[in-house]
Amino acid sequence: MPSPTPPETAPLLQADGLIKEYPSDRGTTRVVDDVSFTIRRGETLGLVGESGSGKSTVARMLIRLIEPTAGTIHLHGEDIRTASSRRIRTLRRQMQIVFQDPYAALNPRMSVRQILAEPFRIHHEQPAEGMKPRLLELLATVGLDASALPRYPHEFSGGQRQRINIARALALRPQFLVLDEPVSALDVSVGAQVINLLRDLQRQHGLTYLFISHSMPLVRYLCNRIAVMHRGRLVELGEAEQVCTAPTNPYTQQLIAATPELPIETPA
Repeated sequence: MPSPTPPETAPLLQADGLIKEYPSDRGTTRVVDDVSFTIRRGETLGLVGESGSGKSTVARMLIRLIEPTAGTIHLHGEDIRTASSRRIRTLRRQMQIVFQDPYAALNPRMSVRQILAEPFRIHHEQPAEGMKPRLLELLATVGLDASALPRYPHEFSGGQRQRINIARALALRPQFLVLDEPVSALDVSVGAQVINLLRDLQRQHGLTYLFISHSMPLVRYLCNRIAVMHRGRLVELGEAEQVCTAPTNPYTQQLIAATPELPIETPA
């Protein structure tokens, strides 16, 4: 089932001709090769491929955690590759990432209060409603209560830690979230709860998602459109139902055949 929020037609983000190369014994290795796509406002675009296909590299380039070797990236029509460091700092308020490993992404020496307050500290911002009310609001948004604030990451389950990661990503009210295999480290039932939480958050806050996964059934459930990557190249891109029911690329067909259906219940 696609995202419950109908996407607007105007692109929020546009990537054109993205290339990423790394030095190697042979000179250079190209891990992303001429990848282009758009993400519409309110849309969930699924980026699918096996490990090593380049999908996480693409995601990190989009939010400038790593620099592309070539290509352009526009957010709201602004070229973020040529933006100054000061401007990128401002733009980072609009785009955040939720990583795959919910424990490694949290500093074990920081309490939940410190973790959720960190984005405000980095951006030198005091929430208008006050820090504690904002932190409690973030926790409530992801289904946690005030008792979580003084506790540390090791005191939570994997699903709860991922909820804390999501709350932190939402702290500065971004428009665009990169979700880098956010449930792959979780049990199936816990992962299903997190997926349905992400759907609810998108509907409530008008979020735009890039959802990275190796599971075709999962992206079919969550995404409006699907982009398939193989060996650094984009091999198929289309509406989710079309890609999943009538794939044109042999690699896409292999992905669909290799993954079972998901035991996720559709919210009423």
